[in-house]
Order: sequence, then structure tokens, then C-alpha cells
Amino acid sequence: MQGFFVRWLLNGISLLVVVHIVPGIRYDNWKILVVAALVLGLLNAFLKPVLVLLTLPVNILTLGIFTLFINGFIFYFTSWLLKGFSVAGYWSAFLGALVFSITGMLLGFVFRLDR
Repeated sequence: MQGFFVRWLLNGISLLVVVHIVPGIRYDNWKILVVAALVLGLLNAFLKPVLVLLTLPVNILTLGIFTLFINGFIFYFTSWLLKGFSVAGYWSAFLGALVFSITGMLLGFVFRLDR
């Protein structure tokens, strides 16, 4: 259970970095940011594997690069689900998902979550 909260906190930090780096991504207040981090984490945990499985042939043909577009879709879908968290367009979502993934990976490496 402690690992869940640590990952949620790191997702929140990653999302805060995304909001400050990527133009077109905004949030109204810190509560929305916390909820957006939770929703994004849950969608990545449950929806992303299903989408990757459904698009497996395309993913194989593109050598996994299509996964980046799935990440962008999930980021954009999160903004559609939450009022107060907005993404200007798909390319902002794509870039936001890319920055979110890189930041999350770096934070996970620093805090050694997989060990």
C-alpha cells in the first residue's frame, strides 16, 4: 500500500513538471492535479494494457513506437474525464505523455521503486 502512495506522489510530481514544461496543458488548482495524477495512474494501469493488446499488430509493425500514441491518447482522455485539467490538443497530450513518462522513469530510478 505504501508503494501505491509513493507512485501516486511521483506521478503528481511528474504531472507538475509536465504542466510547467508543455504548453497547452493546464490545471485549475492543486486538488485537480492530485486527482489527475491518480486518474492517469489508474488509466495507465488498467486501460493501457488493453489498448496495447488490441493494437498489437500495429505496435509490432512500428517496433513499439505506436505505444507513444497510446500514451498520448490516455493523457488526452484524462483531460476529457476531469474538469479543471485541460489539454489544448492531441499533440500537447502526446508531448505531455512523453515528458510524463520520461520524468516518471527518472523519478522511479532516483527513488529505486523497482528494487
